[in-house]
Amino acid sequence: MSSLPPTPGQTVGPFFHYALPYDGDNELVPPGSPGSVRLSGLVLDGSGDPVPDALIEIWQPDPAGGVVRAAGSLHRDGHTFTGFGRAATDRAGRYTFSTLRPGSVAPGRAPYFAMAVFARGLLHRLMTRCYLPGPEVADDPFLASLETSRRATLTAREDELGYVFDVRLQGEDETVFLEGRRD
Repeated sequence: MSSLPPTPGQTVGPFFHYALPYDGDNELVPPGSPGSVRLSGLVLDGSGDPVPDALIEIWQPDPAGGVVRAAGSLHRDGHTFTGFGRAATDRAGRYTFSTLRPGSVAPGRAPYFAMAVFARGLLHRLMTRCYLPGPEVADDPFLASLETSRRATLTAREDELGYVFDVRLQGEDETVFLEGRRD
């Protein structure tokens, strides 16, 4: 009996807006609650145009840097912080989360949001990090391993409500994407 050769993965999307959103998916904490911040941004294609049907997922530690292990990410109760959120982009390519500022998970490490990007035409999700601006960024070992010009693609900027982080899928100032482990 002969075996068939493996086939390439199918592209993901553009079904995200129909199959994956759920009530409160982008609200890790209720907006306006004590300590809440907004994380928002654009998802842009290689031409700099917005991607209106992408999906962003974030995972993050709590403000003290603890990895959250609370159940209930898909069923928000309004007070349990689970560290996971999902947001679909709108027609302008914008996503928004209401969350808490993540803490550093280890001494010498800058705080960040782990982020997955799903979009039409991708064979697999793209993984990246959204680092928060601050003095810790200069000494973070991972960021220090990158060329200076590439570090900026992983660092959010502050605004009056929290942080802004644009994801550029390709082209000039393309976001640094990480290789995921398969084990």
